[in-house]
Amino acid sequence: MPQAGRRRGRYSDKFKRQVVTTCLEPGVSTAAIALANGLNANLLRRWVVETTQRSGALRSKTTALAPVHNHPTFIPVKFDPPPAATTAPADIRLELQHGATTVHIHWPLQASSQCAQWLREVLA
Repeated sequence: MPQAGRRRGRYSDKFKRQVVTTCLEPGVSTAAIALANGLNANLLRRWVVETTQRSGALRSKTTALAPVHNHPTFIPVKFDPPPAATTAPADIRLELQHGATTVHIHWPLQASSQCAQWLREVLA
């Protein structure tokens, strides 16, 4: 938490370590941690980057590490075709309203030209 009496937030090293450590756990949202601790997400992200850079620099000075390759293997995903109920209807559906009266019309899709002709006549 910020120290009292300062305009800009000054956070203790212990507090910074705690929130950065929490952010580095798998599956944790940096933005959620920032929000939960009353921090700006950009500020917390900067702390995380600085910490990982610092710890990486320390490791490279003491030990030569082999490169790590985290290339995931290809996993094929199969999708089932959508159920027949979600396919387009096999008919033309019209809703005509006149005052308080509503008429629903279902016309076979194969007879679309006849439906268009009928609709022109009704609307003329």
